[in-house]
Amino acid sequence: MAKYVLPDLGYDYASLEPHISGKLMELHHNKHHAAYVKKANETMEQLDEARDKGDFTRIGGLEKALAFNLSGHVLHSIFWRNLTPKGGGRPTGELLDAIEGDFGSFDKLKAQLTSVASTIMGSGWAALVYEPLSSRLLTCQIYDHQSNLAQGGLPLLVIDAWEHAYYLQYQNQKEAFFDAVWNLWSWDDVTTRFESASEVDLMVPQTVER
Repeated sequence: MAKYVLPDLGYDYASLEPHISGKLMELHHNKHHAAYVKKANETMEQLDEARDKGDFTRIGGLEKALAFNLSGHVLHSIFWRNLTPKGGGRPTGELLDAIEGDFGSFDKLKAQLTSVASTIMGSGWAALVYEPLSSRLLTCQIYDHQSNLAQGGLPLLVIDAWEHAYYLQYQNQKEAFFDAVWNLWSWDDVTTRFESASEVDLMVPQTVER
């Protein structure tokens, strides 16, 4: 059976300083993310066992656990790739054109996405997503790891708004963390995701007027 694995960061834990401390990055990646990977694999094993036994009395709980842990794994994996030492600035090319077309300007996107992160009640994520049905960019709040994301919406850039992502360094000043990550975005990574997402066809009837 295929196993989910914890991905390498591609950069040293301390290389995102001063915006994100090395200690925080190590804890976040090596402990929190690793735990989601471990639990996703354990849940898959439990689902296999239930299927083999023909006993689906726990199927609801197992499906919920898989959604929580696997989505946590996916979102963290995107987050690490979204970040890069000496990142930040602004995107260019077709991604910038799409941002300006769908949000009015890059600064308006930044304000909206930062507000999305800051106003999450409890734990969750803020995301810039590509919505294939309307071929446009949207922002959304993802509660915990796996809800409030439109079906088919593809995450391009995500901000971890769980306390474990910032509290060790920023304590209760989470808005400062959300502002700091804008100095670290890898727009090359986001652009690659945008280009890939733009090729997706949901194969559903077109219901959008322009």
